[in-house]
Amino acid sequence: MFSFILWLSNMVIPLKDVVVVSPTSRGSGGVAQHIDGLVGRLKSDGYGVEVISSSNTPIIRVKGLMNPSFALSSMVKALGGRCHVVHAHNIPSAPAMRALRADVKVLTLHGFYSEQVKLLHGGAVGGLVSWFERRALRWADVITAVSKSSAEVYRGMGYDVRFIPNAVDLNRLPSEGLRVFSSQVIYVGRLSREKGLDTILEAAAKVSGLNFLIVGWGPYGPTLRAKASKLKNMRLIGEVGHDEALRYIAGSDVLVLPSYVEGLSTVILEAMALKVPVVASAVGGNTELVEDGVTGLLVSPGDPEQLASAIERIISERNLAARIASEAYKRVSNEYSWDRVYREYLRVYGLEDGDGR
Repeated sequence: MFSFILWLSNMVIPLKDVVVVSPTSRGSGGVAQHIDGLVGRLKSDGYGVEVISSSNTPIIRVKGLMNPSFALSSMVKALGGRCHVVHAHNIPSAPAMRALRADVKVLTLHGFYSEQVKLLHGGAVGGLVSWFERRALRWADVITAVSKSSAEVYRGMGYDVRFIPNAVDLNRLPSEGLRVFSSQVIYVGRLSREKGLDTILEAAAKVSGLNFLIVGWGPYGPTLRAKASKLKNMRLIGEVGHDEALRYIAGSDVLVLPSYVEGLSTVILEAMALKVPVVASAVGGNTELVEDGVTGLLVSPGDPEQLASAIERIISERNLAARIASEAYKRVSNEYSWDRVYREYLRVYGLEDGDGR
């Protein structure tokens, strides 16, 4: 109780150029890397930046309560704060965005939030979140989405949404990979049911001679670990730093992302930049990045046989793997660089017309 009172007494945000609000801002996940890249560039250009996230704001670390508790605690922390720009990421950050007094309020969508909640928690909860989502979207001056598919969904709901994609920093890629097995298939990201992790488990049971690494942390972790213990060709690494996660990707033969729902995945961009072939489900932003047979292979979500077959094809057809890796690298370097994305955000903010300080 004393620590909470102390937190309340120090919560008023001083005047800043930009306040960034996000449930997560650390780790190897896509949203965290997006926040890290954006905040780092703003600070390098001399802008005063404050970050409100679960790293510095109390939340209830229980499945189903983390996002709602962050929405409440971040809003309380934001009350009385003043900034030129508040940039909120995903719907749970919207109450804090509304509470802050700001010249420009920006809300970035990293996927179709209410549909993801519906998948995880059922239709009743999803319907309630959908109602709140529609209200929250009206609080923003500017709405952006990291994938074209998400932008189209929200435009169909009647909102003006600007597409600004995720990005990858080509200058921060490791020079050497980290290989645990001679043939290595990797998943990196949040351990949550909507990511299709059970599909990976079933696919791993169908292939021989290949080993699977799962890198990340999340609410599905304990269940996944119990199921994976029955497989000899699967190892869970747990949560690691971003640089180490990139080294695991660089040392792998294939990256898999068989999600049921997905925005524009940063981990796919990173694998492409590292010239590691990708096998992903044909959903959401995955289809924007992965052109089947050209920049990766696409499979149906929830189909372990397709996933296993695509992985084996990448491993066995070396020319295909090399061609996919080359084309994917060209696409990510041309279209998804941080220099381009950062300039677009500065224009949205109204800061120096995107030219920096």
